Amino acid sequence: MLSLTQLVAEELAVPTQKGASEFAAHIAAQYGAAARAVLFYGSCLRSEQLQGEMLDFYLIVSDYESAYGNGWLATWNRRLPPNVFPFQYGDLVAKVAVLSEEDFHHLNRPTASAVSVWARFAQPSRLVWCADDDARQSAVMAISGAAPTLLNAALAFAEREGDVLDLWQSGFQMTYSAELRAERKDRPSSVIAFDPNRYARFGRAALHHTMIPNEVRGDKIHILPDPERRIIQEKRRWPALRRRGKLLTIARLAKAAFTYAGGIDYLAWKINRHAGTQIEVRPWQRKWPLVAAVFLVPKLLAKGAVR
Repeated sequence: MLSLTQLVAEELAVPTQKGASEFAAHIAAQYGAAARAVLFYGSCLRSEQLQGEMLDFYLIVSDYESAYGNGWLATWNRRLPPNVFPFQYGDLVAKVAVLSEEDFHHLNRPTASAVSVWARFAQPSRLVWCADDDARQSAVMAISGAAPTLLNAALAFAEREGDVLDLWQSGFQMTYSAELRAERKDRPSSVIAFDPNRYARFGRAALHHTMIPNEVRGDKIHILPDPERRIIQEKRRWPALRRRGKLLTIARLAKAAFTYAGGIDYLAWKINRHAGTQIEVRPWQRKWPLVAAVFLVPKLLAKGAVR
């Protein structure tokens, strides 16, 4: 059986559509020597549909000062990561999240202050551009922390015996509940159903790296005695993690009002697409996106459009 790092390296190296790789090179070129890697992930990766969609990329940079200089963008990327920007390349559009190599490594591990990065990179992604072999290896090692972090959380709330796909399902449900998300409640199961064999292989490999002791016996996972009380520790941190995650979502939306041109339109598009709503952005909301968000978010919560 391949190790987790081998599985991650193989998956990152799977070729993608030419449009995605060319777009990634264009993104990296805007940041010069600071650019280290560009990762492609999300629904467009799964569907292989690029036209008419909003692509999702993460740009990994050496550090924020090299990427931006010493201005406020560097400060806020460090204080409230990531910064998110809109990009266009030909007739394709994308949102690009920016993280340093150090932050990317940290935010894929249990010590992260929120679930957003490791929840996404426990899912498939592609390394569509990298500066060199060191950058490639750094991305592999960072992402190798994501699946064990998610499955460790799921193990804390699992029965003593279970199935690996059930663990993934539980883990994704937990992470979706720790953010304000527009997706429907069946989203976690649909993500797994897209490629259950992938999640079974990654799950078995990742379970060797969780903090909660376990053993795979045939098709079942057994939780072993826990003398260091890791299960209790993991359970105790989740109420605060959920509260912090939702507050961070709102804070990032507020920050995006200053960094993301057309961000309020993207937010409305995303919610309409996933929640089946018919939100229309008014001219004043485009002019004052931060004020619009203050009014919009409570309405979305009341309607169940985000949870």
